[in-house]
Amino acid sequence: MNRMFTNQWPSMTDQQASAGQEFIGLSDITEFLRRYAGTIIACLAMALLLAGFYNSSTDPTFIASAQILIEPKLPQHLQEGGEVDLSLDTAQVESQIAVMQSEKIAAMVLDQLKLVDDAQFNRSQSPTLRDRLTKTGAVLLDALGLRKSAWLQHFALSEPAAPPMLTDFQKFRRSMLVFRNGLDVRRVGVSYAIDISFTSPDPEGAARIANATADAFVREQIETKTDAAKEGGAWLEMRLQQLRTQMNEAMAKAQQFRSRHDYSVGIEAKADGTSAEPTLEELEVTAETYQKMYESFLQAYTNSVSQQSYPVADARVITAATAPLNPSAPRPKLMLAFAVVAGLIFGIGLAFVRHAFDWTIRSPRQIRDNLGVECLGELPPIGRRSGLVDQVARSPQSRYSHSLRKVRTEISLAETSRPIRFLGLTAVSNDGSKSSVASNLATLYSMSGLKTLVIDADIRRPTMTPSRLPSQSGALDLPCQDPVRLNIVRAAGRPFDILSSSTVDARHLLAPSKMEAFLSELAASDLAANGLPAYDIVILDLPTLASGADELIVGSVLDGVVIVAEWGKTQVQTLQELVKTLQACRTPILGVLLARVRAPKRRKA
Repeated sequence: MNRMFTNQWPSMTDQQASAGQEFIGLSDITEFLRRYAGTIIACLAMALLLAGFYNSSTDPTFIASAQILIEPKLPQHLQEGGEVDLSLDTAQVESQIAVMQSEKIAAMVLDQLKLVDDAQFNRSQSPTLRDRLTKTGAVLLDALGLRKSAWLQHFALSEPAAPPMLTDFQKFRRSMLVFRNGLDVRRVGVSYAIDISFTSPDPEGAARIANATADAFVREQIETKTDAAKEGGAWLEMRLQQLRTQMNEAMAKAQQFRSRHDYSVGIEAKADGTSAEPTLEELEVTAETYQKMYESFLQAYTNSVSQQSYPVADARVITAATAPLNPSAPRPKLMLAFAVVAGLIFGIGLAFVRHAFDWTIRSPRQIRDNLGVECLGELPPIGRRSGLVDQVARSPQSRYSHSLRKVRTEISLAETSRPIRFLGLTAVSNDGSKSSVASNLATLYSMSGLKTLVIDADIRRPTMTPSRLPSQSGALDLPCQDPVRLNIVRAAGRPFDILSSSTVDARHLLAPSKMEAFLSELAASDLAANGLPAYDIVILDLPTLASGADELIVGSVLDGVVIVAEWGKTQVQTLQELVKTLQACRTPILGVLLARVRAPKRRKA
């Protein structure tokens, strides 16, 4: 029997079209968004739910800010030297910021405002998940008017356990941690102005603490200068006493030397070269030196005493904190906008991950690129049972019927030297799509006036025929009649004839030689003269790859074989294995037919 092999190499036009499709176009983006729209919408909805949960379960917080100005005292020689670049004093400003954030300032504020024993101040700023769930549930119950329903008390959360007793030190450290977490100190640009902000659920409390922090910093500077002046004054006072004593002793020695009326300038040297007794000039110089030192320390002591009585800080408050009118967090609109952006990004990212790990057939382009064969068409999904009772006869104007007519046209266009008379259909696994396509395609050929025969050659899992079919006489088909063509019967409720799988199995028609002899017998010219029908088209429902590669050898005696793949389910790797098996068996492959395509049909490339 003559065998027909289809030309599986694409034409120059197809190659150019494939080259143009290597780039991502608007249609690819639209298809991607349509395919994974459910994933993206689910991620967006989840992000919006989380944002709503956060907004409803988070207590509003307020930020109050005070502003102080650092005024460093420059040395006198720098002030008289002309213009001074204050931007060089960055380290001093950073040091002042570190002082504001120190525990010393925090302790001063805690002690001034009695915050250690303030329960509202010491409560946790970050509620637990239990607290958030409780608050969200309360909001929902209030919205539904079920807050006070008695039957809901059974489902209410139990009261939280009482907090453990804390020591005074533990209370102080807890308040210190809360204070430092709520405090924020920042420099304003490159200026000497510093913002002191505090975050609290109480707007009045936030302003009070911010102002207290600024005042504590100024007060700390004054106290530091006062303490330093006191320590310096005490040292100067002690040093003045020493200098006074030394000055009096030197003046007394000079006066005593002068009272002896001995004004000689000569010096009597000792044996070792030193003078035996200082002269009057030396004594007067020593006394004058001690006097000048005493006067200098006395002036410093006077300045120190004046600083103790009127200390001046190097910082002053330029803006006092006031209670804010609006909360700084949470911001519902901002959180919802962030949730939309985050949900879309996460959804698109998850869709890309799913797409990257999706190895199933979903487009004709995948078939051409991975298998090297053409896609004959795409069939929309239909019910299994409706497919087996011939969808094209029940709904001839449906999308499925129109798509299958285009498939029949594609099969006709694949003809080369002779028309395709013996057509086979196979698949990777027996999922029902192959037999449904075979039944509907046979019905379509019959409706067009062609005498059609369907051979149920899938003996492992027959779906088109039961184990026993009624014969032409109405009796049950007992052991197969001889010759084989006598076992052909009319399919129940269908416009085509069928040869059961039991007959194929009993007569070993899956052997290429026997199937070729049977098909030659059907094509004999004297068939009609003997009262038997002559078939224009014979469709074989072939075994699948899962049934074994040895049963697919029978496809080599056919005019062409169509591979039925299920959209979004058939793996590319297994489909490649099936194509290689058919090519090894010298089976002419007409192309691949995509079944149960849930996406809208695309224009054929």
